[in-house]
Amino acid sequence: MRLGIHLSTFNHPADPAGLAAELAATGRAVEAAGAETLSVMDHYFQMEQNGLAEHPMLEGYTTLGFLAAHTTAARLGLLVTGVTYRHPGLLAKIVTTLDVLSGGRAFLGIGAAWYDREHLGLGVPYPATAERFERLEETLEICGQMWDPANNGAYEGKHYRLTETLNSPRAVSSPRPRILIGGGGERKTLRLVAQYADACNLFPIGVEGVKHKLAVLDAHCADLGRDPGEIQRTMVYRSPALDNGDLDQTARELAAYAELGISTAILVPPGEGSPAEWIERRCVPLAPKLAELG
Repeated sequence: MRLGIHLSTFNHPADPAGLAAELAATGRAVEAAGAETLSVMDHYFQMEQNGLAEHPMLEGYTTLGFLAAHTTAARLGLLVTGVTYRHPGLLAKIVTTLDVLSGGRAFLGIGAAWYDREHLGLGVPYPATAERFERLEETLEICGQMWDPANNGAYEGKHYRLTETLNSPRAVSSPRPRILIGGGGERKTLRLVAQYADACNLFPIGVEGVKHKLAVLDAHCADLGRDPGEIQRTMVYRSPALDNGDLDQTARELAAYAELGISTAILVPPGEGSPAEWIERRCVPLAPKLAELG
């Protein structure tokens, strides 16, 4: 099992002028831990279940561009981009730019979006759920076309119309940046994973819950004629054992998910204190324990 790191809060240090130095230190700590991925939030406001909406929240792709200069190996992406936040053509261009400047380390993490308060607060259209999923599928199609050097033509969808899908320079990743779709919706989200994605990301809903979601994903793959082994299975993970520093117990807990096929456990530093120090204390010694899980 591999390690991922996800940054969901930007409260430390309290002075915004110190955030750049803390993020640079975090990048170094992520590299020391040998993490496979480094991801950050994609929100305008902090999620209310994660603090107060007024708490600091950095723009995701700007932050990843900064982290690209302070890492050398970890893949970089948002967990996950809300489909409503950026026009698909612009989104593909942004991810391509990150991929070029990071030496082929960008991935597109994407989902249907959900946080209505931030949309309404900043005047961003917030369609109904069914339309957001329609837009998500069209966005996946548009990104695929923009990453296809043989197809610079038009795209005509229900919600998006592009006369040219020109995208230069090309991404460094081959054949394109990897696509991760977040969420466990059984009828729509996991079907889109089976059809378009290289990876899924699930919530920590318990071993039996995750086992069920993966079975649904496998069924969608069978329906579409897709080899389920092509799809990387990742999961955000938090637990009291990890919070308390019991890394042996954390590894035992994660072993059950590794047996299900979860190949990457994405850990989240707490909202208080230095994320760089937390990664050094928790993740650097945990990584070899996870590697033993296969």
